[in-house]
Parts: sequence; structure tokens; C-alpha cells
Amino acid sequence: MASIMTNTSAMVALQSLKATNKALDVVQGRISTGFRVAQASDNAAYWSIATTMRSDNKALSAIQDSLGLGAGRIDTAYTAMNNVIEAVDAIKTKLINARGASAENQEKIQAEIDILQDQIKAAAVGANYAGTNILATDNAGPLEIAASYNRASDGTVSIGTISVELAGIRLFAADGTTTDATQHLAHDVMQIDIVANGDDANIDAYLKDIETALAAMSTAAANLGSAKNRLDLQKDFVSNLMDSIERGVGQLVDADMNEESTRLQALQVQQQLGIQALSIANQNAQNILALFK
Repeated sequence: MASIMTNTSAMVALQSLKATNKALDVVQGRISTGFRVAQASDNAAYWSIATTMRSDNKALSAIQDSLGLGAGRIDTAYTAMNNVIEAVDAIKTKLINARGASAENQEKIQAEIDILQDQIKAAAVGANYAGTNILATDNAGPLEIAASYNRASDGTVSIGTISVELAGIRLFAADGTTTDATQHLAHDVMQIDIVANGDDANIDAYLKDIETALAAMSTAAANLGSAKNRLDLQKDFVSNLMDSIERGVGQLVDADMNEESTRLQALQVQQQLGIQALSIANQNAQNILALFK
């Protein structure tokens, strides 16, 4: 039936054209943004997951910064500790030379030892990094370094840390003084004075103290080296984890540009055909006029 009141063909063609235009808008939006899920209305579940994962990646970026600061502190302390060990080794050599030497020569040797003691103190007190010094410090507790950001299956989060014990590493107090060898590794080394105590027995006692200090400092340097390796490994892990999360987010929300470009071309053809179909449907009403001529 031909009707001038209701053009069914035009209505169908218009609905089809509207659907094509809507799909075309979606594809153009994906191409312009690069996302197939750019907002919650696109896919609420994927958008929520991606938002949480992006938030976690920002937290991991802060963790990476913390690890970098921690590694810098440890590396600075390790470098200074090695310098201190070299100076203590030099003092040991001076003490051996001083054994049995004349008082005049011992005074000269002590002057050299004084310089080495000053170097030990300068190296420790100067080992600052980002306002932190773990060789010359009053802090007896462990150095806590944020190392991981963990999200449990129930959504709760926690911060994992790497602890570096300072009790066996400290050389001086923050003001550059020492209390005793149990609190500050450099205490016995800084007490050496062969001008006041230059007989063989005292020098032998000093040498014994030097060996004890060297052993403790070597252990401290080894612990610092291990801590730095641990931090470096964790930095690499966090970096790889961030890349994995970024890839995971991309798989959820990124648009496949090859697919979208192909779909765009198909929809553009459908749009042109829809416009043509609507034009033909509208011409049907004009054809009815011919019946009355």
C-alpha cells in the first residue's frame, strides 16, 4: 500500500542511517582518543579495573623514587666506608712502623695518623645523600626504605619495605663524636695516640683494636653492598612490573587502530548507502503525485 501519511520505507532507512551514524561516532571517538574504553559508559567493568591499575602504577612510580633515594643513600655510605677502610689500613701500617721507633719518629708518625683520623671523620660525616647520613647518625634503628606497593585480592593495600640495620654500620654520632666501639665502629681507631702511649705493648693493643675495627667495617661494607644489590634488584622488578601493568591496561582499554580504521571505512560506505536509501524512500512520495496527473 502506498501512503502519503506514513512513509515506512523512509522510516526504516532513517533508523538504519541513525544506527550507522552512531556507530561511526563511536569509531571516530576511538580513533581520536586511541581508547576503546575511554570512560565508564564505554565498559564500566574494564574502566574500573583500568582506573585502579593506573592508580597502582602511580603508587609504584613513587616506590621507584623511594628505591632510587634508598640506593643513593646506601651507595654513598658504601663509597665512604671503603674510603674509611683504606685510611684504617694506612693507620695499621703506620702503627707497625712506629713499633720500636724513637720518640721523635713516633711524633712524626702520629702526625700522619692524625691526618688519617681526620680523613676518616671527614669521609663519614660528609657521606650525606638527600639529607641523610647513615655513617654519622644518632639513629640506632633500621633505615626503612619503601620497596613495594601490594594490593590483596580483597582490595586492601600495604607497603613493603627493605630494612637496613644501622647498628653495625654507624661510625660516628651525628656530631662527629664517638661513644664506644659497640655503638660507633670508629671509636677505637680515633683513640690512637702513640705520642702518649708509644710503647710496644700499647702499639700492639692499638693494632688489635685496628684489626677488630677493620673486621667490623668490612662486615658493614659487605652489608651495605648486599643492601644496594637488593635495592637494585627491586628497582628492576618494580620497573618491569609497571611495564606489565601498563600493557595489561592497554589490552583492556586501548583501541586496535587497524581494526578501527577498517571499521571506519566500512561505516562510511554504509553511511553513504543509507543516505542514498533514504533519498530513494523519500522519492516514493513524489512518485504518488504522478498518479494524479
